[in-house]
Amino acid sequence: MWFEQVLFFIAGIGALAGALGVVMLRNPFYSVLALVSHLIALAVLFLLLNAEFLAAGQVVVYAGAVMVLYLFVVAYIGGADEPLGREHQALRTLGPLFAAALGAELCIAFIASGLDALDSRGADVGAGFGSPGGIGQLLLTRFLVAFEAASFLLLIAAVGAIVLARRRRGLEEEGPAVGPRDRGPAETETLEVRV
Repeated sequence: MWFEQVLFFIAGIGALAGALGVVMLRNPFYSVLALVSHLIALAVLFLLLNAEFLAAGQVVVYAGAVMVLYLFVVAYIGGADEPLGREHQALRTLGPLFAAALGAELCIAFIASGLDALDSRGADVGAGFGSPGGIGQLLLTRFLVAFEAASFLLLIAAVGAIVLARRRRGLEEEGPAVGPRDRGPAETETLEVRV
């Protein structure tokens, strides 16, 4: 019993530290690595809830495959210790406001949920909690719209990463090619073949 409590606090602190690292680190490579540590801490929390399938899926799918994709995109796009410019000034002003609103919402949810339930073992979730059949049933009935919206969001993010990478590497479509007739007299002289 005490081991579960210690592991819960270690995984909780790891999840919070990873989430803070994602937001606060300026280098996107380190930010993605912080997200990997966050996802692994979440997998430990799923194990504490006796949801072994969710924990395995969290590690294999998210901390494994999706994060490898993010690391490739970050490595391809490259460097990013660039400061925010004037066009991103709204992020500096609205970001803390949204964070404060989210913090207030979480505080209200915690207080309203009944803090006396924190000492209990939780509700009886049943035998199917965290199993592949239970997750599939929830994803295809109750959470179908959210599941499909998340898949579209991942598709849009992948396409957006490719577009950003093309622009960053200078692979945009260029204008019409300039032929010898389009050049001026000074440029034409340098192209003459001398025998």
